[in-house]
Amino acid sequence: MAGKVVLTYFDGRGKMESIRWLLTVAGVEFDEVHLTTRDQYLKLLNGGVLMFQQVPLVQMDGMNLVQTKAILHYIADKYNLHGKDPKERVKINMYAEGIIDLMEMIMILPFTADAKPKLENIETKAKERYMPVFEKALSEQTYLVGGKLTYADVLLLEGTLMLEEKFPSILADFSNVKNFQNRMTKIPAIAGFLQPGSKRKGQPDEKYVKTVMEVFALSKTPF
Repeated sequence: MAGKVVLTYFDGRGKMESIRWLLTVAGVEFDEVHLTTRDQYLKLLNGGVLMFQQVPLVQMDGMNLVQTKAILHYIADKYNLHGKDPKERVKINMYAEGIIDLMEMIMILPFTADAKPKLENIETKAKERYMPVFEKALSEQTYLVGGKLTYADVLLLEGTLMLEEKFPSILADFSNVKNFQNRMTKIPAIAGFLQPGSKRKGQPDEKYVKTVMEVFALSKTPF
């Protein structure tokens, strides 16, 4: 387990996708184990590797890592993507957790019976609450914190691309964010990750939803 990094999750985005993004930017190769049956999940539970009985699970450096934010922090700390001191790190975490909040609203859409009002809420909050914060931050420097790439920048790119999948013109009034996005996509590791055939996952489909429901033995969508 101390060798190559192994990710255990569904064959889809969900909470693992930000981890895939960050490992890719850090230049870390990883393998994936995709959960497709409930038996696989029960085996993980019985094996004691899921501290809170939840995935994502990331096996790296001899550890079984769970809880998405903790995993992101570990990777960011290890690969110098988390700021130079506590003041920078707390700013990075605030920006990162803001975009995570927004992305999680998008993540639950496939499991929602009536997505239309949720979509309207996401669009409103993106325009009024989240994007103005990033627009202001990026008016002052190339990256969000400290003038260098951090994991918050990686998550912001991921989040804005997710938004544009739902609302193609949403960045029209946020030129700093759009310019940031364009710069980020030119970073070689990111440019490769955005190409077809990479380990980036596509938008969740019915098969993904069905698999998640079956693995967790859910009889109806939870939202």
